[in-house]
Amino acid sequence: MTRILLFNPNTSADVTDRLMRAAKPALSAGSSLTAMTAPRGIPYIATRAEAVIAGGIVLETLAELDGTFDVAIVAAFGDPGLGGARELMTVPVVGLAEAAMLSACMLGLRFSIVSFSRALGPWFRECVAMHGLLERLASIRLLEGQFASLATVQEESEDLLVELALKAVEEDGADVIILAGAPLAGLAARVRDRIPVPVVESVAAAIRQAEMLVALNPRKASAGTFRRPDPKSSTGLPLALERLLLAKPAGAAQ
Repeated sequence: MTRILLFNPNTSADVTDRLMRAAKPALSAGSSLTAMTAPRGIPYIATRAEAVIAGGIVLETLAELDGTFDVAIVAAFGDPGLGGARELMTVPVVGLAEAAMLSACMLGLRFSIVSFSRALGPWFRECVAMHGLLERLASIRLLEGQFASLATVQEESEDLLVELALKAVEEDGADVIILAGAPLAGLAARVRDRIPVPVVESVAAAIRQAEMLVALNPRKASAGTFRRPDPKSSTGLPLALERLLLAKPAGAAQ
């Protein structure tokens, strides 16, 4: 049994419920899925500052739950805390955005990101750059104006989001569309027949990639970018996170 932890670093339980509904159809029979919502933080992460706050909560939560999962998914599209989690954890950690973008790259030459808030644009572009995929990005298309509720934003904006996706295909040359943002989980399945190119469901891509990584059974890096840092003392951090920071890197002398 592959134990997958889906951690929503937003504090919106409604978003977690949407993620779970979209994730379960992608789950293999030999996998279990546990969801958790951030116990504190931001209702919906949309800026760099909010992403930094969420990244610390991601590390604390994964450290606290260490040993209870075989792979973790950071279920916010900008992948807050992903790099740090990969350094510290001994099991694979998947980012929602990275999973979606890598899947899109296997379906076409260039992808466009479509989402529901103008505020997301700078953070999303920096996320694409962080993953080294700017050359594969056709565009980022975002809705203008306000939405009534985060819990129902995809229903409120479905037709407008489809219009943006069509513009990304026709005007920007997108071969693949990513409907980005955890609150849009599940929308891809509803609108895929209205868009003439593949539409990636981010959480489904993350589930499948998580299962694949566990099946590959990779060793923890003892060198390179995601080698666990050398042990270091800390002050005032949660005990579980302190233990990870004090742990020796893989392959280090005992």
